Formats: sequence, structure tokens, C-alpha cells
Amino acid sequence: MKPIIGIVTRKSISEEKHNINIIYEDIVESIVNNGGIGVGIVLNDDYKDLINMCDGIVFQGGDDFEKYDMDALKYIYDINKPVLGICLGMQSMGVLFDGTMIDIENHKKKLDYVHEVKIKRTSKLYNIYKSDIIKVNSRHKSVIKNTNLNVVGISNDRYIEAIESINKKFFIGVQWHPENMTCYDKKQNNLFKCFIKSCY
Repeated sequence: MKPIIGIVTRKSISEEKHNINIIYEDIVESIVNNGGIGVGIVLNDDYKDLINMCDGIVFQGGDDFEKYDMDALKYIYDINKPVLGICLGMQSMGVLFDGTMIDIENHKKKLDYVHEVKIKRTSKLYNIYKSDIIKVNSRHKSVIKNTNLNVVGISNDRYIEAIESINKKFFIGVQWHPENMTCYDKKQNNLFKCFIKSCY
């Protein structure tokens, strides 16, 4: 059976000014194309039941994370369920482990490739990318300044771009948006492939 991947929705506002919860289609496609089933989950008081129904969780990008994001991340970490954090998702992972966030400039551009990231050779992420230098896109206005998780990716201007826990099955966060790159970058698609594989 294909693994069920819960995608934590993000709050937004519709054109009619209604409050809505959204999932980015590129994340769903990246999950489906690599053998998973993507389902949206709205975290609430029953977040443990929602998480227990899934084989892995994606914390996608967005503007702000909620209290339930942090509660759910802590629970997922404790039960060792695979997690992939993207952009804001990575930032919330870093903050959960005593990290702090700061605002930056010049990291929000629409290009396919914006800058390089140096990957730590002893990391799980290196085993996924098979390279210590990768090129990534960049669409964020904040970064984590520090965290107790393992910092395994650094941009060429010295900002944290990737974090992970070596003690867990799959607990990896990346600052860029790999879901937007899978159609033209095999390395980024391999991140989703390895994530889905860890969810069996």
C-alpha cells in the first residue's frame, strides 16, 4: 500500500475574503509522482489522531506557523514519524529546538536557481543529494539564526539552509522549495523519493 503523507495546511484568504486553508499543488504532485498519497490535514485539538493516520508529514511553506505546528512537530519527533519541512516548515523545526528567527533581504527571487548551498558530507542530506554543493531556488524573507538540530546546509552568504536530526528516521528541513524544482532537477526530486521511501 502506498504511504499516506499528511500535508499540514496553511491559512490564507480567498479572493472573496474568506478564511481558507491551502495546500500547494507542487507538493502534492511531488508526493504522488514519488509513490505517496498526499492528504491535507488541518491541525487542531485532535492533531495526534490526524498524525497517527499518516505515514509521514510535510510541513510546507507559508507566512506564519501556529502553536499546533509546534505541538505536532514535538509529537512527531517523539514518535519518530518521518518529517519533511519546507521553508517555513524548516524554520518551525529549527525554532522548536531552541532556534531563533531573523528577517533578511535578497533571498526572495523568482529564478529557478538563486544561490548555492554547501551540504555537510556526514549528513543524511548528503546521502540524498550525493553532492556537497547544490543549487537552489529562494523565496523567503526569514531564516533561523541558530538551532540545536544539526545544521547540514549553509548558503554562500552563510545563512542556515538545511537542518536534520541524525537520531530520527527522517527529520529534515530545507529552506528552499524543492517541490518547485522536481520537474527540472533530479536531485530535488530525489529528496521527495527518499522521504516517501522512509514512510513505508
